[in-house]
Amino acid sequence: VTAVATILGTLIAFSLVRYRFTGRSTTNLLIFLPMATPEVVLGSSLLALFLNILIPLGFWTVVIAHIMFCISFVVVTVKARLASLDPRLEQAAMDLYATEVQAFRRITLPLVAPGIAAAALLAFSLSFDDFIITNFNSGQFTTFPKFVYVSATRGIPPQANVIATAMFIIALAIVLISQFAGRKKQES
Repeated sequence: VTAVATILGTLIAFSLVRYRFTGRSTTNLLIFLPMATPEVVLGSSLLALFLNILIPLGFWTVVIAHIMFCISFVVVTVKARLASLDPRLEQAAMDLYATEVQAFRRITLPLVAPGIAAAALLAFSLSFDDFIITNFNSGQFTTFPKFVYVSATRGIPPQANVIATAMFIIALAIVLISQFAGRKKQES
């Protein structure tokens, strides 16, 4: 879910920032709609969609629902990073005989990469944690949030504590590594 939402969301963000096209303002509105819609409404709407087009509930309906939910957050995050970029940097690279692909790969992509990484982490955490949309669209398929919810009646299982601790340590390690890398970069 994270990979697909990040790729699609980044492509949508680039198209919204870089190009003028018919329906651009409508697309911007539709991007913010899943963020503003309560998860109960989004989950039940997707359930109705899947039932109407006769898609059996399970792994793929959860994946599709989470991608649809996470794309908006990715687009907004990457779009904010793209909007802050100076377009003259790419133009300067092309003035120095770089092709559009080279300018994108060597100038734009490294400058946008922190925004894409932040969007991917946000998409992962939202997807990993989501219970409501998953509960509506999973059928008999069990995800981690559903496992914890069902197990909570008998007491929190040790697996939940292990996974929560691992997620905390991984998130802390990512933050610390990025902070140290930023300091090293500033020093040099």
